[in-house]
Amino acid sequence: MISEASQQAHRSRIRAHLERELGTVKNVFQAPSVDVLHVPSSDERPVHTLVTAGMSDAPMNTGGVANVPQYLEVMMTLPRQWKLDGISDQDPAYWPIRTLMNLARFPQQHDTSLKWGDVVPNGEPPVPYASDTKLSAVILAPSLLVPKEFYALDSGDRHVEFYAAIPLYPEELALHREHGMKHVLTLLIDNNINDLVDVKRRNVARKRFGFF
Repeated sequence: MISEASQQAHRSRIRAHLERELGTVKNVFQAPSVDVLHVPSSDERPVHTLVTAGMSDAPMNTGGVANVPQYLEVMMTLPRQWKLDGISDQDPAYWPIRTLMNLARFPQQHDTSLKWGDVVPNGEPPVPYASDTKLSAVILAPSLLVPKEFYALDSGDRHVEFYAAIPLYPEELALHREHGMKHVLTLLIDNNINDLVDVKRRNVARKRFGFF
């Protein structure tokens, strides 16, 4: 088991990596076993960035499958107008932070791993993350909104990868279950949807006719 000193040194390297590539961390949202680091929007990078630190404290159980990272952290990118100053876990807008915390705990709680293209629903059956959206699951993929240098970090003997958690609608989750992750990610890209969270974005699983 990792010592407290080693854990703090590892998390410090994650924070330094984040600040080197994306900007200064302003807030740290803390919960048992995981922190969520917040880089606020700026003129240079007009979005909020949330990144976990703690998911990679321990290796994931990959079952010996090749090309699955043992160490992972997850992130979300929020629009500039998202209010995060002074936010608490009772606020409706807190759900991206809560989602990242739950994702970070998921591999150890279920003795499994998470990898590119995996989906995690918000409950079963999935329920919306908040009252102002119908998004109710996430799919993991590399972020399109960060430099490629941010994708991975060598921390001591750990190679840590960073994936974005991209929210999905129930119909998109159903498409993933039927046709796989490549189909869903291709639809998102073809509709110019990246990992910036938009609670009212177009649902790419629904056929639309006329104006939308």
